[in-house]
Amino acid sequence: MTVNAGPTFEYTPDYAEITRRVMSAVAPHIGAGQVADYIPDLVTDQLLSYTGDAFEGVRGLLRAETGNPYLHLDGVTEGSEARTGDRNRALAYLMADFDNMIGPVPEVLDHYFRQCSIMITASELARAGLLFARHGERADGTRLIRRAEARRINALMLTCGTYDEAGEFAYRVGLPCKSGVGGGILAVVPDRCAVVAWGPGLDVKGNSVSATVALETFAATGGLSIF
Repeated sequence: MTVNAGPTFEYTPDYAEITRRVMSAVAPHIGAGQVADYIPDLVTDQLLSYTGDAFEGVRGLLRAETGNPYLHLDGVTEGSEARTGDRNRALAYLMADFDNMIGPVPEVLDHYFRQCSIMITASELARAGLLFARHGERADGTRLIRRAEARRINALMLTCGTYDEAGEFAYRVGLPCKSGVGGGILAVVPDRCAVVAWGPGLDVKGNSVSATVALETFAATGGLSIF
């Protein structure tokens, strides 16, 4: 089946400024799992305020970095995200109550749930992850974010990217990682590569069991841990 590529997304958001604003809004004393819950809503809010279409902003970037102009939304996943997104709604309204949200919560979450529902393969996600292995340099050689901002994002992935299991991941894998409840885990090896492992079975913290073992073995075999 041929999927319509949709409209071309031409506006390039200032991702460095978005990163700075998001980090200024996150209280430094909250736990790693909470940071993982707060930040996606904040990033989507900032991107929506910059572009007017946060979903297309993310999809357009992924299409460019993966080289696949047909990355598309999966409607079943979007519906599931919307039905089970009460925690995101609660966090977003809490942030709004403290004046840390720019856009209306329902609109922001609509974009966020669609961002969570983009269909992508493991190899495509790894290609997209090279953005952070190259310290903010895009596939076409242009710079999207400064090295300092890429370092900040990699640090966030290391300390918060695997929910409440971030400390264990830092010990077992020793690389910046970001997991998702779809079973994929992206790991970044700065200056070298990005790798994605996938497995459908999740542990109690929401991370793929088999992907965790695969990345642990990969890092150990290659001597790639940053520690």
